[in-house]
Amino acid sequence: MDKQTELEVQAAAFRRLVEHLDERKDVQNIDLMNLAGFCRNCLSKWYAAAAQERGVAMDYEQAREVIYKEPYVDWKEKYQGKASAEQLADFAKNGPKD
Repeated sequence: MDKQTELEVQAAAFRRLVEHLDERKDVQNIDLMNLAGFCRNCLSKWYAAAAQERGVAMDYEQAREVIYKEPYVDWKEKYQGKASAEQLADFAKNGPKD
C-alpha cells in the first residue's frame, strides 16, 4: 500500500470510529476507560495534539466538538450518566491510560 492510500485508509477508519462512538452514546466514557484505557476525551486530546503538531491552532474544546459532534457541555448534559460505585472503583484501581 502506498503512503497516500495508507493515509486515506487511516483517515477513513478514524472517521468510522468517531461515527461508531456517536452511535453508541449509551457507552459512557468511564466504560471506555475501564475496558480500553481510552475514551472520547482521550481521542479529543490526541486530535488536538495532532493538529497542533501540524501547525493548526486547535484547543481541547475545539477538538472535543469534532469528536462529540457538538459542544462537550451539551453532550454531557444530554448523554453522560452518573458513574456507578463499581465503575469508579474500577477506574481508581486501573487509572487513566493516557
